Amino acid sequence: MLFSSTLLKQGLQTWRTNWCRMFFGRRKTPDLGTCNIITEVGNVSPERAVPEHIVKPPYYYVRNSPSTGEGQPEIKTREQITGMRESCRLAATILNSACSFAKAGVTTDEIDGFVHEETIKANAYPSPLRYLGFPKSVCTSVNNVACHGIPDDRKLLDGDIVNIDITVFFNGYHGDCSRMVLVGNVDERGKYLVECTEQCLAEAILCCGPGQPICVIGKSIDKYAKRKKLSVMPAFAGHGIGSYFHGPPNILHFDNDFPGVMIPGMTFTIEPVLSLGTCEAEILEDAWTAVSTDNARSAQFEHTVLITDEGCEVLTVAS
Repeated sequence: MLFSSTLLKQGLQTWRTNWCRMFFGRRKTPDLGTCNIITEVGNVSPERAVPEHIVKPPYYYVRNSPSTGEGQPEIKTREQITGMRESCRLAATILNSACSFAKAGVTTDEIDGFVHEETIKANAYPSPLRYLGFPKSVCTSVNNVACHGIPDDRKLLDGDIVNIDITVFFNGYHGDCSRMVLVGNVDERGKYLVECTEQCLAEAILCCGPGQPICVIGKSIDKYAKRKKLSVMPAFAGHGIGSYFHGPPNILHFDNDFPGVMIPGMTFTIEPVLSLGTCEAEILEDAWTAVSTDNARSAQFEHTVLITDEGCEVLTVAS
């Protein structure tokens, strides 16, 4: 998940709007299937405590500003890559457990509590907590919530799809990944969306390697989405990651020609959001939860990857 002000600049916003209109002007009314629509935020419990012995990122103490994603990407040393592997492996392990925990009748706040405790038990810090003021330890985005859903007292219902987005700060490095969970009996359109989004991420990763333009990631995602008659929600981007949660390079998920080349030692996330309907989103009153403007469901999968001399390594793989 990228909390970046760069992608909110006027010119790029206009481009997105025109792209959505052009894309949907050529499509018939899409089949959105059936789901439980999220129209308002629920009750959010107080911030969960982090023990004193847990090493915390600087923004725990002083609220940070949004990353621009601009500047030179950090090229990791061998020692830094080892640290990234450890944090990413932990994030993926906790994500596996959280996905098993998420079932009908469980609230997204209970998922937050589960993730928080598992992270603390591993002597790590839940990275979303206090980042730009975010109030919880994980993002949970249900059905028509595209991204940055705040866990609350809403129970997961049969037929829901939910994205669980986990980042941990462990031994000085952030590891970031997310996955969709099908809750009970999901309709065919929901299953199609989730399956296609997972495959879309896999195909984008195959494009990665030393010397490759960074923009090939967005081109691959855009081409795949159009082939499957889905839309990319371009407001949400991947990002560089390491000792910082978000930084250069920005990883745009739509067709683009932005400059930049993949270099061995570079680490970043790829996390496309695909929708059954429009590519446009709006923010609810909590100033975080992004929902589709047409109430269409969206799905997202995310990995942190490392560019190597030979190609690309997916770091967010559970032990």
